[in-house]
Amino acid sequence: MHAGKLFRSLVAAAILALLPLGLAAQDEFDSKLEEFNEIAVSSEMVMVPMRDGVTLATNVYYPKSQPGPFPVIFVKTPYLFGPLTENSVGFALEAVKRGYAYVVQNERGRYYSRGKWEILGDPAVDGYDSLTWLAAQKWSNGSVGTYGCSSTAEWQLELAAKNHPAHKAMVPMAAGAGIGRVGEFYEQGNLYKGGVLQTLFAVWLYGVQQELRPQFPDGLSQEDLQRLRKIYDLAPNMPPVDWKKQLRKLPAIDWLRNAGANDGPYAELVSRKPDDPKWYTGGLYHDDQDFGVPAFWFNSWFDVSQGPNLALFNHVRAKASDPEVRNAQYMLIAPTLHCAFGRIPKRKDLIVGELNVGRAWFDVNEQVFGFFDYYLKGAKNSFPEKTPRVRYYTMGRNQWENADAWPPGEAVPTVFHLSSAGRANSLFGDGTLSTEAPTGVASDTSTYDPMNPVPSLGGGVCCNAGATLGGSFDQRAIEARADVLVYTSAPLDDPIQITGSVYATLYVSSDAKDTDFTVKLVDVHPDGTAYNIDDTILRARYRDGYHTQAFMEPGKVYELKPTPMSTSYEFQKGHRIRVEVSSSKFPQYMRNLNTGGNNYDETKGVVARNTLHHSERYPSKIVLPVMPRR
Repeated sequence: MHAGKLFRSLVAAAILALLPLGLAAQDEFDSKLEEFNEIAVSSEMVMVPMRDGVTLATNVYYPKSQPGPFPVIFVKTPYLFGPLTENSVGFALEAVKRGYAYVVQNERGRYYSRGKWEILGDPAVDGYDSLTWLAAQKWSNGSVGTYGCSSTAEWQLELAAKNHPAHKAMVPMAAGAGIGRVGEFYEQGNLYKGGVLQTLFAVWLYGVQQELRPQFPDGLSQEDLQRLRKIYDLAPNMPPVDWKKQLRKLPAIDWLRNAGANDGPYAELVSRKPDDPKWYTGGLYHDDQDFGVPAFWFNSWFDVSQGPNLALFNHVRAKASDPEVRNAQYMLIAPTLHCAFGRIPKRKDLIVGELNVGRAWFDVNEQVFGFFDYYLKGAKNSFPEKTPRVRYYTMGRNQWENADAWPPGEAVPTVFHLSSAGRANSLFGDGTLSTEAPTGVASDTSTYDPMNPVPSLGGGVCCNAGATLGGSFDQRAIEARADVLVYTSAPLDDPIQITGSVYATLYVSSDAKDTDFTVKLVDVHPDGTAYNIDDTILRARYRDGYHTQAFMEPGKVYELKPTPMSTSYEFQKGHRIRVEVSSSKFPQYMRNLNTGGNNYDETKGVVARNTLHHSERYPSKIVLPVMPRR
């Protein structure tokens, strides 16, 4: 067959193969929407007043034939929500069928909601006022549960600190960007990790920081607003950006302005330090606040800020002033990417990046509605008795496990030392990882050039428009670089399961005033493929805490303790445990230009020679939480 004809035939066959799937999805959506319209009362574009007179666009749905009033499931979002879509109709239908009112509201300053947008939607005021309004409606029984993932979860945390009497339960999924400071984590809403700016925030803000936006006059009727929204969604059509290229441009503070975004909070936010007092005046939740609401937390191993999420669960269980609230906290940790709980295949293995983590499916709706039924309806469904306090998925072992606490109490901290004969550069070097303590004096030196940073591939990634991929991938191409120090154990005689926090201690020196150090935990399969499990990073200037900056002196050795990695993972027999140490993971983390300056407003960097020490005096190590063999 002629090449052109063959190509056209293949394209036609591919289109025909895809058509049934598209039609099936459309048919399923149409069927659900038709069923929903038959059973639900819908009141869309209700403008709910806040205490300052600003009104927020809200859609209300509740059962048509069931007797009310109803408990309310409330979703508050900065994203466009019009009439029900393929993504939203399933949960809305389930809620109404189960006897709930389902309410969705746009944050202040978003689309048809009036006022000026603030990140997290001012949960302490607008969230509180919305709960007051919901509790007073005739179709509401006064009990409200908040629900959502990512931006629809983050605002719930600060609201829980206010302990509104109608706020009876909450399901925050992937809520890390709502956490400011908790314990040793000062990530301030995902902006930082280890004092290093995470670039996802810039990419995310590109689509939402629209201070200049079209608006209709106040006072329009609900009917007029409904008609208008069918014609105008008020969503910006942002120019496409190649974020891989954009994030390489300097200075970083101009990323959004140069991309054509409206003025917004980005430039001011990136100029803050990790413990700037301004972080404690906004909508972020901090660990000096109370927490007044029963919660079912959904977290993921390959999500941004899973460490603070786990720490917050423990904080609430230990510090909430109400013992009933302390005892009403539950957590599920899935082996997924950000907000992918409902996308786990039911009948086949889950692939996260390139790693097969086995059959990880669970019934999200049964978990969520079992919780809401107990706390919003008072159902005698034995939810506390039959639900484990913590349910987590162990990768490698590829199975769900239960625990009474996080981390499980039986995990034993086990030290693995980093060592070499001075040539740990790359996977072709002589770096080793062993439980035996080092003797003598040894170190490894690498050259970090910020104009040629170590690339990121996999990990806890979110919301960066494909600038870097999330999940677990073969790291060998990265480990082949001379600016990556690689330490690998001998093949394991037996499986080793680690579950909990993974702490690293590095002893380092540099000829630069400031630089970064990254640590990555890796599983090396017998065929040599090396899959990342988790990673962490620390900017050296913050080694003494985020309230101060301490620059390095050439040749002086410093102890660095990055915030811990978190996982549940079983290394199989014959596999090897690997630790990578480098000074960048770009563009996931903003690169350090090594000058000791602000980084975000600089255009030139300097090359740093960074040394990792591992000796009896300077025992660089990683501490793994090893579970007893079963």
